[in-house]
Amino acid sequence: MFRILGLIFAVVLFAGASGCTRTPESAAGFRLPDGDQIAGRQEFIDLQCHECHSIPGETFPEILNVDPPYVVLGGDVTRVKTYGELVSAIINPSHKLASGYPEELVSEGGVSKMRVYNDVMTVKQLTDLVVFLQPKYEVVVPNYQYRRYR
Repeated sequence: MFRILGLIFAVVLFAGASGCTRTPESAAGFRLPDGDQIAGRQEFIDLQCHECHSIPGETFPEILNVDPPYVVLGGDVTRVKTYGELVSAIINPSHKLASGYPEELVSEGGVSKMRVYNDVMTVKQLTDLVVFLQPKYEVVVPNYQYRRYR
């Protein structure tokens, strides 16, 4: 009996330890510098993010000869928008396309229509944008209506 319990413990310990192994692809130890929320708002304007995005409660300068923004950022969400998710959405917009919008509005052939800024955006601009955007999301508990069965 003790042998079986010992074997189970060893397998569980090995499985847990192997999940903590750092690989070259691991994000362990990765940390961007702190951003500036006020600078992030200005970067949102300077990079013309407001050409395609709106944020509830925010007003941005009008861009002439451009349709109104169509992808809303911020607002009520049912789970936290993590720092990593926002960084990924900015530097790799095709990683996860905006949900709730017609596919042809946000992508062409599965590739996001969002401009890729990686060759023009500094790390400082990226961190400022993320720090500006993250508090725009409000986590709310969904209101479920359950049918009572009798």
